[in-house]
Amino acid sequence: MWLKKGDNSVNDPLRPVKVGVIGCGVISKIYLKVMKQFPLLDVVACADALPERAQACAVEHQIPHACSVAELLADPEVELVVNLTIPTAHAEVSAAVLKAGKSVYSEKPLATTREDGQRLLAAARESGALLGAAPDTFLGGGLQTCRKLLDDGWIGEPTAAHASMQGHGPERWHPDPFFFYQPGGGPMFDMGPYYLTVLVALLGPIQRVAGLTKTTFPERISTSQPGAYRKIPVNTPTHISGLLEFTGGVAATIITSFDVWGTAQPPLELHGTLGSLRLPDPNTFDGPIWLKRAGEKEWSQVPLLYGYTENSRGLGVADMALALRLGRTHRASGAMAYHILDVMQSFEESSRQRRSLEVESSCERPAPLPLDHYPFLLDR
Repeated sequence: MWLKKGDNSVNDPLRPVKVGVIGCGVISKIYLKVMKQFPLLDVVACADALPERAQACAVEHQIPHACSVAELLADPEVELVVNLTIPTAHAEVSAAVLKAGKSVYSEKPLATTREDGQRLLAAARESGALLGAAPDTFLGGGLQTCRKLLDDGWIGEPTAAHASMQGHGPERWHPDPFFFYQPGGGPMFDMGPYYLTVLVALLGPIQRVAGLTKTTFPERISTSQPGAYRKIPVNTPTHISGLLEFTGGVAATIITSFDVWGTAQPPLELHGTLGSLRLPDPNTFDGPIWLKRAGEKEWSQVPLLYGYTENSRGLGVADMALALRLGRTHRASGAMAYHILDVMQSFEESSRQRRSLEVESSCERPAPLPLDHYPFLLDR
C-alpha cells in the first residue's frame, strides 16, 4: 500500500494523520520541511503565542490554517500535535494537548522537572493518547547502522561507553541565549538528551548514576545578535560529569560542558568484548562510523546501511503517526523521554548528595528500523 496526500478514507488503515504545530520558531522550519516528505503526515494548522509568526509560518509552508493555541486544541480534525515551544513551556503545552484528547510529540526535553514528566505520563495513560519526544536522531541512517552493528555482534558483548559534549556555550551565536543558563537549561538539559537517548536506544535503560556538577562562571556575556553584550546570570550547572550503570551491565561515562574551549574527544564511543565503535555526533542523522575489531591495528570506516542521513527532525513524528494507525509502540516514546529526564535530574541530585543514586524509572529499548522498510513509512 502506498499513500498520497489526500487519501482520507476511514477504511484506509494508513490514511494521513492530521497534524497541528504549536511553536513557529526557528526549529519549526526543519520539522515542517521533513514532515512534508511523509505521505502519512498532513499538517493542517499551526499556532504560536505571536499570531503574526503563525501566519508567516502558514504562508511559508502552505499550511491551511494559522490560529491560536486554543483554536488548534479545539479543532476536531487535528489528531497529533507537535510541540515546538521553549523547554520551560513543554510540559504545560503537552498537558493541554493531552487534555484535549490529542497525541503529542514534544521537542526535547519532555519536561524540565521529574514531577511535570510524571504528570504527562499519567495524562497520556488517562487520555489514551500517545506521548513522545525528541530527539529522534537515533532513527537516522548513522545511528541505525550502529544499532545493526551492535545487534549483529560486531563488537561482541558491550562493556563500556563514553559520551562527550564539550564547548563554551551558545551565547556567542544564539539570538536569545538567556534560557540556556537557567534551571531546565545548561549543557545537560540542552544537549544531554541527544547523547543519553542514543545510549539508551543502543544499550537499554540505566539503573544507577553518579554525578559531579560545577558552575565555573557566575555570569555570561551574550555577544550574539540581537542584543549583544547583555549580561546573563548563570543559575544552573555548566559542567556535568556523570557515571552510568546500565541494566545490562555496561559502565559508561558522560561529560556535558559549556565551560570548555576545546576538546579532542569523540562524541560517542562503545566498547565490547570483540571490538570498539566510534559513533557519529548524536545531534546529527548521518556518519561517520568507525570500527576497530580485536586484533586489528587500524580503524575502518563503516558504510551507512540506512537512509535519513540529512537533517531529518520529524522522523519521530512520522513514527508516532504510524503507531497511531497501526496500534503499535512508537520508538521515540514518552517513557524513554521521561527516563532520560529522570537520569539528567539525578546527576545534579547525586552531586548535591555526594553519592550514587538508583534510577527509579525504566523504559523499553526502542525497536530498530527494518532494513527493508518502505521509504518514508518507517515500517515494512
